[in-house]
Amino acid sequence: MRAMKFGLAAIAVTALSACSTVYEQAADTVGTASVLNRAGEQVGVANLYSLAGEVTLSVSFTSLPAGTSAVHLHTTGDCSAGDFTSAGGHLNPGDNQHGTLNPQGAHLGDLPNIEIGSDGSGSMSAILRGRSAEVLPQIFDGDGTALVVHEGPDDYRTDPAGAAGARIACGVFSES
Repeated sequence: MRAMKFGLAAIAVTALSACSTVYEQAADTVGTASVLNRAGEQVGVANLYSLAGEVTLSVSFTSLPAGTSAVHLHTTGDCSAGDFTSAGGHLNPGDNQHGTLNPQGAHLGDLPNIEIGSDGSGSMSAILRGRSAEVLPQIFDGDGTALVVHEGPDDYRTDPAGAAGARIACGVFSES
């Protein structure tokens, strides 16, 4: 009986791990970013995947303050300023207003908020607006793109940044 339980548990673990990576196994990894906090400590990893003409962003965080935080793509792949303002504004090649609830929005860089648990961890995934043929050249342009985490939630409508507060973490994408 014990061997049967162990066998079933092994099958369940294998099935779950296969399900959690089916997209990643089918997609091409096109970019990655290590996300650092203001102290220079790694607090997350972001991956960009391309499949069937879409680009998906998948991020996992650890050691961030608990609560709801905005996550955005910013125009410049530069996290050198202590407050991460060197990353520039939101990635906005269409010259739109900010926010998915704004009738004149949204930026390419507008992403869903993320919930960070009491243990400092959280993850999210989002399909970026537009086809990969248009999106990837914007992300991997001459000055690159940064992923920025803000201290508060995005209200999805206030231009230009969703009233999300200060920048608390930043990572620069590199092409895979």
